[in-house]
Amino acid sequence: MPTLSDTQLQALARDLDAIRDEVLADLGERDARYIRGMVRLHRTLELGGRVLMPLGFLPPVFVAATVSLALAKILENMEIGHNVMHGQYDWMNDPTLNSQRYEWDTVCTGDSWRRTHNYEHHTYTNIIGKDRDYGYAVLRLTDEEPWQPWHALQFMNYVLLSVFFQWGVGLHELESEKLRRRELRWRDKWPFLKAFLRKGGRQAFKDYVFFPLLTLPVAPVVLAGNACANLIRNLWASTVIFCGHFTADAETFTEAECVHESRGHWYLRQLTGSSNFTGGRWLHILSGHLSYQIEHHVFPDLPAHRYPEISVRVQAVCERYGIPYNTGRFSRQYATVLRRILHYSLPDRLRARLRREPPAQAI
Repeated sequence: MPTLSDTQLQALARDLDAIRDEVLADLGERDARYIRGMVRLHRTLELGGRVLMPLGFLPPVFVAATVSLALAKILENMEIGHNVMHGQYDWMNDPTLNSQRYEWDTVCTGDSWRRTHNYEHHTYTNIIGKDRDYGYAVLRLTDEEPWQPWHALQFMNYVLLSVFFQWGVGLHELESEKLRRRELRWRDKWPFLKAFLRKGGRQAFKDYVFFPLLTLPVAPVVLAGNACANLIRNLWASTVIFCGHFTADAETFTEAECVHESRGHWYLRQLTGSSNFTGGRWLHILSGHLSYQIEHHVFPDLPAHRYPEISVRVQAVCERYGIPYNTGRFSRQYATVLRRILHYSLPDRLRARLRREPPAQAI
């Protein structure tokens, strides 16, 4: 992280606050039309997927129905649910888009997400020991976390986490690592578990019991289609989120570095601890505009569809203060995530030895 003086940090905060204030003053019908259009598109895709799925015994129809339902789930989770629950549309006073009432189409409860993500992650972004989203208590991604033998299997853990991502996110508040260390008791987590089991049970019943039973003669086809749609959504969501947080150049921080943190320093931590990736308009929409993770971490309560235009100004601010702006092709950013996961799966001694070894000589 670049070292800025107190005066520079104050100026950085003023510059970014000015961007935020200008966008807030400009919110209006354009933004309302956008989010309502996304809601209509989500409903259309879900209806299309549900209607087509009983005809899924025809392979082309099965593919179309599954893709339609998967896109509906991705759009609802990423561009609608995640952004609505950040309060990006509270100014509309629409009860269906209220950040505190919204309940999304995934097993994680809205209340749990607001606690673990909106508060914990966005307050303590990438602070090791404070931000439990960093590695999700499953992955070792920094030298600050001591290597343990089970880290050797962390690429397998990464694959499993991606496949079952909605369940991993849903259980994140369980704090299983604290239960293992007996810092918490199961009874302490019983209120959370009850809420999770209710929500997870409803989601599983809807996709794996209710809709298949409605189409009983072809229930296995509908069951398979729903499972595939959930899998596609899980893999996509995990990939987008990992590309925003775990790339090679995304920085981490110690608790000591962030004591008595000023607003300018908080902004600096968000800028250097996040990663963007480039792509076309629909790549950005289907990522919930988390392809602009830097802008999202700096301005989490601004409508995400504004991030592309905001990013130009944020980059100019970064250039002014000598702050690196971490962006690149989606494929390149994802490749650095995979390398980071593999790199930190190795014992420290082995990594040190590999760094010291000279390249092989050509024969």
